Amino acid sequence: MSKVAMLIEKGYQEAEALVPYYRLLEAGYEVDVVGSESGVVYLSKQGYPLKSDLAADEAQAKNYIGLIVPGGGAPDIMRTKAGMVRLTRDMCDQGKVVAAICHGPQVLIEADVLRGKHCTSFKAVKTDVVNAGGLYEDSEVVVDGHLVTSRIPSDLPAFCREIVRLLETAKVSG
Repeated sequence: MSKVAMLIEKGYQEAEALVPYYRLLEAGYEVDVVGSESGVVYLSKQGYPLKSDLAADEAQAKNYIGLIVPGGGAPDIMRTKAGMVRLTRDMCDQGKVVAAICHGPQVLIEADVLRGKHCTSFKAVKTDVVNAGGLYEDSEVVVDGHLVTSRIPSDLPAFCREIVRLLETAKVSG
């Protein structure tokens, strides 16, 4: 299996969605853009359009090897969508690669999957991460098992490198 899901919602941060999206395509992965609704065009913080392939309520963790949660204002909306939270929790429970950047860990917090995990986030989310039981580190990328987290767009090279590394390991062992 070489399919990855990427959550999307209005207000996403362009680079934090598009850089991993295209990096994964380059590495040979199929990427499904998963929104709260299927076939909807979601606008980024700067108005860049990205259309969802399917709704989170339709997405099943068993069909994916990994999940990407970009940042920006989108995670604040994503964490209120039961389907997105369920998919995130299911991916973590099944030991799939889950990667979140910037405000993306807000979805991980809502899914209650950070307790005892080393992770990072945008500085404004640090207290929430710690209160959710996450072991916060101020680093460009933090990997804890199948979980990959980063802070800001300039961390994207390290973030993408670790995502691809873990996905390749998962493909070999899966």
